[in-house]
Amino acid sequence: MYAVIATGGKQYRVGVGDVLDVERLAPDADGTVRLRPVMLVGDDGAVTVDPESLSGASVTASVVEQRKASKIVVFTYKSKTRNRTKAGHRQRLSRIRVDDISA
Repeated sequence: MYAVIATGGKQYRVGVGDVLDVERLAPDADGTVRLRPVMLVGDDGAVTVDPESLSGASVTASVVEQRKASKIVVFTYKSKTRNRTKAGHRQRLSRIRVDDISA
C-alpha cells in the first residue's frame, strides 16, 4: 500500500517503513505526526483519488530526528557597479519514518 501526501508545499509518494526528509514538523508528545491531506491511495493496483473517500485518510509517521540540510550559498552580482551580496541558508528538516497508512 502506498499514498501520496502533501506537506511543506511538496508532494511525496510514501509506503509503510519509508524514511524521508520533509520540512520541519512539530511532533506530538509521543513523537508521532499525522500527515494530511492524502492526495492518493494505491493498493494492489486499485487507486483511489476521490476527495470524498480520502477525507478521512491519513498517514501516521514517527519523527526520527530534527536536523538541518547542507548549507547553500546565495550569491548575487551586478557587473560594473561593485554590487555583490553573499548569504547562506540551511533549511530545517525533520526525518520521518512512515508507520501506518489509513484510508
